Amino acid sequence: MSDANPAAVTYGTYLKVDELLSLQQPLSDGPEHDELLFIIIHQVYELWFKEMLHELDYAVRLLREDDGHRVLHTLKRILTILKVQVSQVDILETMTPTEFLSFRERLDAASGFQSDQFRQIEFVLGHRHANLPGRFPEDSRARAELERRMEEPSLWLAFLRYLARVGHPVPEDALNRDPLSSNDPHPGVQRVLVEIYRSDPVGSQLCERMVDLDEGIQEWRYRHVKMVQRTIGSKRGTGGSEGSAYLMTTLMKPVFPDLWEIRGQL
Repeated sequence: MSDANPAAVTYGTYLKVDELLSLQQPLSDGPEHDELLFIIIHQVYELWFKEMLHELDYAVRLLREDDGHRVLHTLKRILTILKVQVSQVDILETMTPTEFLSFRERLDAASGFQSDQFRQIEFVLGHRHANLPGRFPEDSRARAELERRMEEPSLWLAFLRYLARVGHPVPEDALNRDPLSSNDPHPGVQRVLVEIYRSDPVGSQLCERMVDLDEGIQEWRYRHVKMVQRTIGSKRGTGGSEGSAYLMTTLMKPVFPDLWEIRGQL
């Protein structure tokens, strides 16, 4: 009689490999060769978005606990994930426009604009759109998550409150801003940040990692825009979106504008 435990955890059962491999279901006839690549890349993006949200939530928690050193480590992990996401664009760009067009019409109303997890990342960082949750079905998971995150303090607000608790004179109106608002530039905050760079080594390192994070998001947006332009040019995007024309408007818009405004003062 075998002593093997039939319920023992294996690689396949722990990672749910059978279920995972069943989730790639092309819609094109044949199906078209490149549709599998398209599905896998975007599913992997969603998994990385989930991990980024997990790490961003942890960073906010660490800031609340005044653990600046561990926040630095967590931000480094998030930045490394962003680099992987940017590199995945290289794989998508191996697909030519004609190869994408072979199955594009099957996408119907599906569009990357419907990625609620990427919108959640924007909300956590502090870039908020009050009307965006309403674009998702009322009883959906996506809408519930977006509405929850709209009410929670952003990473930027958690950072400012951390700075205040460790002794920096962050203006009260910046600490008590409406959670529904985005990270608008604040001259008073900028004066505090300049002084942090001059006198607080840990605080200045955190500022630089936040700049790295902001730059990483902008780099991902840029590569996404160029990939869309390379694949469909100026055509409208799937789901009726404006495609690359809209994506171009998202470029060069920092999430943490105060950290960029002070560069000339340091």
